[in-house]
Amino acid sequence: MKEIKHYINGQYVGSVSGKLFNNVNPANGKVISKVHEAGREEVDAAVQAAKAALSGPWGKLTVDQRSAILHKVAAGINARFDEFLEAECLDTGKPKSMASHIDIPRGAANFSVFADMVKNVPAESFEMSTPDGTGAINYAVRRPKGVIGVISPWNLPLLLMTWKVGPALACGNTVVVKPSEETPTTTALLGEVMKEAGVPDGVFNVVHGFGGDSAGAFLTEHPLVDGFTFTGETRTGEVIMKSAAKGIRDISLELGGKNAGLVFADCDMDKAIEGTLRSAFVNCGQVCLGTERVYVERSIFDEFVARLKVGAEELRVGPPDDPNANMGPLVSLRHREKVLSYYQKAVDDGATVITGGGVPDMPNEFAGGAWVQPTIWTGLADDSAVVTDEIFGPCCHIRPFDTEEEAIELANSLPYGLASAIWSENITRAHRVAGQVDAGIVWVNSWFLRDLRTSFGGSKQSGIGREGGVHSLEFYTEMKNICIKL
Repeated sequence: MKEIKHYINGQYVGSVSGKLFNNVNPANGKVISKVHEAGREEVDAAVQAAKAALSGPWGKLTVDQRSAILHKVAAGINARFDEFLEAECLDTGKPKSMASHIDIPRGAANFSVFADMVKNVPAESFEMSTPDGTGAINYAVRRPKGVIGVISPWNLPLLLMTWKVGPALACGNTVVVKPSEETPTTTALLGEVMKEAGVPDGVFNVVHGFGGDSAGAFLTEHPLVDGFTFTGETRTGEVIMKSAAKGIRDISLELGGKNAGLVFADCDMDKAIEGTLRSAFVNCGQVCLGTERVYVERSIFDEFVARLKVGAEELRVGPPDDPNANMGPLVSLRHREKVLSYYQKAVDDGATVITGGGVPDMPNEFAGGAWVQPTIWTGLADDSAVVTDEIFGPCCHIRPFDTEEEAIELANSLPYGLASAIWSENITRAHRVAGQVDAGIVWVNSWFLRDLRTSFGGSKQSGIGREGGVHSLEFYTEMKNICIKL
């Protein structure tokens, strides 16, 4: 059985403790590999290697030289595309049709995009007068922040990990990555690509394990880590924030969401249905930007519900190799327990189950997988846990509204503020509403349309900081002002 080891200082190493845990294929419930769990010793070795690499060959490279290496990393992922695709789909169970168009291409692009972007990032300069009349010049330079602890999630493992590692390395930092224990394989595989691309030893390190009293806690507690970037649930973000406070380390947190979709009567109904189907059910609903709350203007409410029901029931749930599948399983049986508990809670709270609400029948070889049905509810109170809590499954609740003001109030009623989608052909209204919705990103007549140069992140309890474009470079660099007296 394959073992997945840590990648530390350019080498794959096992855990001194010998502790291993199972990596399970969520499509069939079978163990696909054994993963070494890091203790303090492995985490310390990784951090020490990253610290040493800052002043080694990596720290002596020019921006152009680093950029060239990162382009080789991107090319290396693409050269082994099928290998990364197979690993990602075994870990997550998602359809290959999705991962081949989103996860793997974006995983590679995150290196090439930031490799180019870092060469064109602006700085500032000012001339100033001095009492003696000779003047002075102030100019800014960017320097790496140092060792970055990268803690990445399981829903888009390669994409969201490289979304952090790409800009971190482009800016000259070194990293210690702790991937989710649910999806370790592509992060481990990236070590081979880094080696082949000529990334110096110690620049990219990977430690595997869990959160508390494991690799995650040991990494966030390590005093030589200079900053942390994390994508995941809000409670974990709070724990990381507390650890980072000791030593005043910087943080970038992209946290939970309970995102709202606002569907106005003047929408293009076909666009709104297609977009909401994607935002509620793509990746089995395991997308931080997904829409779990849908608010629809009352005059079109019944039509919208009926058409979304038809669309949800046309989704094909199936394993990665099914070319017609457009929805896979949840990431684990444990996560399915959580999602199904909300399915039951909805019924207990008096919801009308429009479709779904249970577990689909699957062929015997997949009967042990973490499958659930795409599910739609109506009729719940605004304070129901199903409406207020992030479920992270293929489900949504639909509620009518009567006025624009009510729609905005409903969208802003929760402590989250990650994303929102507005469906209206009245561009003046769409612009007006978008400006009043408390969310870090608002789509109008689209969803998941991303330009990697734009800012990405949440407000309120959905996070701190922004990623994307120059905003990523702001986090991964320290600005230094140099003042020269003339």
